[in-house]
Order: sequence, then structure tokens, then C-alpha cells
Amino acid sequence: MARIFFNGQAMVGGPFHAKVADALVGPARTAPGYRFFAIDVDGEKDVCPGLLADSGVDSAIVGELYDISLDHLRDVILPGEPHELELGVIKLEDGSACLSMLLARGELERGVHREITHHGGWRAYLATLGRTV
Repeated sequence: MARIFFNGQAMVGGPFHAKVADALVGPARTAPGYRFFAIDVDGEKDVCPGLLADSGVDSAIVGELYDISLDHLRDVILPGEPHELELGVIKLEDGSACLSMLLARGELERGVHREITHHGGWRAYLATLGRTV
């Protein structure tokens, strides 16, 4: 089993939540030190979010913690993730480590993803667009 922090479409109410619903542990936050981006995929804007570790910022991001099998992660979760994201390890507010989807190496330099760190989470950002998870 692996703990994974989801902060976008897999959260409760999101279109991909059914794939992980039985594995929900509960709400969680990252430790301070993460930037947050709305990811554009093949020209489509705001498809999903991605984290980026940055020790120069004091922001924490809201999400949910799940406990899923490695088989489920490999066979169900990762094949559906866009290439703009990659699996990585983050630090949670309680100091523990877990997996999460991060902005892939080289993506920040492309300059196509909108930084939404100041919103503190995907739901808050979507609300500014009149959308919900």
C-alpha cells in the first residue's frame, strides 16, 4: 500500500474520485514549501493541478490523502495522468512523506501552466472560474 496525496480531479466530488473512493483516508495539507499550478494539456486549460516543491515559498496546499495499492497506482492511476505531471514524494503538514503528482521536470520552463498557489487548493481555484470539483 502507498499513501498518496490527491489535490485535483480525484478528490471527493471530482470526475476521477470513483477510481479511489474506497481508499480515502481524509483531508490533508502539504507542509509549507509548495507552489501550485493549473495544468494545460494539449491546449486545453485547467485540466488538473500539479505541485512543485519550492523551499522559497511558505505556502501549503489543501488536498486529500488516500491509501492505495501499488498495483492500483500502476494499473489505474498513473496511466490516466497527463505527461505534464510525474509521480514524486512530498511532505505533509504533519511532517510525514507520501506520494503525489508533481509538475514534471521541464514543465515550469515551458511557461504554459498558470500558477495558482495563492488560492491554496484546487477547489478554491475552480470556484473563481465558476466550476466545482
